[in-house]
Amino acid sequence: MSYSEELRFEVNGHVIAAMASGKPDDPVVLGLHGWLDNAATYNQIGPLLKGVRFIALDLMGHGFSDHRPASMPYYIWDNVADVIAVADELKLDKLRIVGHSMGASIASLLAGSFPERAEKLWLIEGVAPLVYEAERLPELMWEALNKRGKMRNKRLKPYPSLEEAVQARINGRFPVSEQASRWLVSRGAVHGEDGVYWRNDPSLVLPSILRMTEDQVQAFLRRISAEVDLVLGEEGLELDRMEERAACIAQMVIHRFPGNHHLHLEPEAAKLIADLINGWFEEK
Repeated sequence: MSYSEELRFEVNGHVIAAMASGKPDDPVVLGLHGWLDNAATYNQIGPLLKGVRFIALDLMGHGFSDHRPASMPYYIWDNVADVIAVADELKLDKLRIVGHSMGASIASLLAGSFPERAEKLWLIEGVAPLVYEAERLPELMWEALNKRGKMRNKRLKPYPSLEEAVQARINGRFPVSEQASRWLVSRGAVHGEDGVYWRNDPSLVLPSILRMTEDQVQAFLRRISAEVDLVLGEEGLELDRMEERAACIAQMVIHRFPGNHHLHLEPEAAKLIADLINGWFEEK
């Protein structure tokens, strides 16, 4: 199975792009990528799925999807509304979601908000969003608003060539292989008059004006009734309060596979993750 379709969903007044594979009548699994990535993050896993209609979204501000209005900050919970709107467009009563990093956090918030609709989650290198401590919120909001004002009209510096963009992604904060970088850049970069730019909305790199507190996040996790597989890379990130958060989820199994934060883009771990997904459907 390989990606065969580009999809567009017009929801909540904007367009969300997606890559799809599998037959239209097969059970649907939605793919949610991480921060500054795009739907191509699942290029390694998608072809390994059997009897599944796999739809990997470009979240707002990423890939081929629309950007949010300039006056509107990027809040993680707005992605929950977008995913639910896409699910409604697809007429999905029960949701099965694969989420990496930020995408995993979105999946958890969705499953806590709509426990009756979330049937199965496969979370990769992520459980729940980053938080702000309540007592620091005024200070952090001031810092974020200050920085937002200073960067509002800042112009991005382009890469001279596509190859340099590929190399930059290989050596980014979360390194990936050359093949993975080419996949992500193919969907995440665009040629301008003076060089190559990221398609991602520059506002995505601004600090969050508001985040939930840990107590609020754990309230969402305790409402999750879906079965959850949490996949962690043996060389992955140290997730904030991972054990404490995992204990809030009633039905969770933790797996540790070879790889780093982007282990799902490597052949060995991608097969192991695909086996988890295929195995769940075989048991149904």
